[in-house]
Amino acid sequence: MAFSLYVHIPYCLSKCPYCDFNSYAAAVFPEQDYTRALIAELRRRAQEPPWAGERIATIFFGGGTPSLFAACSIGEVIEACENLFGIEAGAKITLEANPGTIDLRKLLGLRRAGVNRISFGAQSFKDETLKFLGRIHDAEQTRRSVATALDVGFEHLNVDLIFAVPGQTFDDLVRDIDEAAALNPDHISCYNLTFEEGTAFYAALKRGRIRPLGQRAESLMYALARKRLAEYGYAMYEISNYARPGGQCRHNLAYWRAQSFLGVGAGAHSYARRGPGGRRWWNERAPTTYIKRALNDGIAESGGESVDDRTAAGEFVFLNLRLNEGFARADFEHRFGRSFDGFFGAVPARLFADGLLMSEHGRVRLSERGLELADAVAAEFV
Repeated sequence: MAFSLYVHIPYCLSKCPYCDFNSYAAAVFPEQDYTRALIAELRRRAQEPPWAGERIATIFFGGGTPSLFAACSIGEVIEACENLFGIEAGAKITLEANPGTIDLRKLLGLRRAGVNRISFGAQSFKDETLKFLGRIHDAEQTRRSVATALDVGFEHLNVDLIFAVPGQTFDDLVRDIDEAAALNPDHISCYNLTFEEGTAFYAALKRGRIRPLGQRAESLMYALARKRLAEYGYAMYEISNYARPGGQCRHNLAYWRAQSFLGVGAGAHSYARRGPGGRRWWNERAPTTYIKRALNDGIAESGGESVDDRTAAGEFVFLNLRLNEGFARADFEHRFGRSFDGFFGAVPARLFADGLLMSEHGRVRLSERGLELADAVAAEFV
């Protein structure tokens, strides 16, 4: 069965204060060595189950800021994927881009290299908000970058937005959505700002230097985003993701459907399904350590664990519930050998009774109220 591949590029020009990803600010970075390390890891994985003999369905270059790398480096990785595994016809190959690192030449090079989908980290179209978020670009750079990507032939584009930023108003969010939709991407992601432990924002929050928006305001903004994006033809298909027909992010759908995926690069995670459960593992986080280990033997794992049936079932439920369509009861029973209601005892019945879950046409999904309390629902299964 074809699998999804995640390629992590950890370098950034600066670290955003809200970011808890494995990323490192650097003016200079070892692009050539890191690219060689990625290819060495791919070569090793191509010789091992469950990846050996399987083709790649999607590729996603994430970070960090992958658009800092030269198009030829990205092309070398894609070429290695084709030679070592084979890439399915029509596969979406996505690269995350900061609008401040993209120009016509880079976009043309990425197209030639095989990238066919760009995900722009716009976050906002208000420069004051961008400055607060620590972004290196301004709103006009986003407008130019997205327009240029469309001009050079990218049919699939995503624009990321963040809401519930301290100081942000409802009018600000409406303008952000209006501007993003006006650029005509086929996909928009709209996330609420979170304060993750270990980030600069988290430290500022603890010291009282940042006052988050209240839960009520955040919930209303989320409802506003869903309504406004739908008016522009962007249907919500996942809690934070909206697309026009055919624009869904196939790569992320593999995660939300609890399918196998391979991650290469510093700190990248992987999951290989075996029966109901499987195994997951993760790589060395430090880029220098990752490069050394990958170049030496093609493996740079720093840890891993088996996923038992109970854990796999819980993850299957809470990941699939992120999707607007939820999951089919028959799919759950086929994978885990028991009915959804029987597997989790009294939990499903209580959530149905509380109006957080709905069951329609053999599928289980979150209700409108359940969307507002998705984290609490997910906690019931893990």
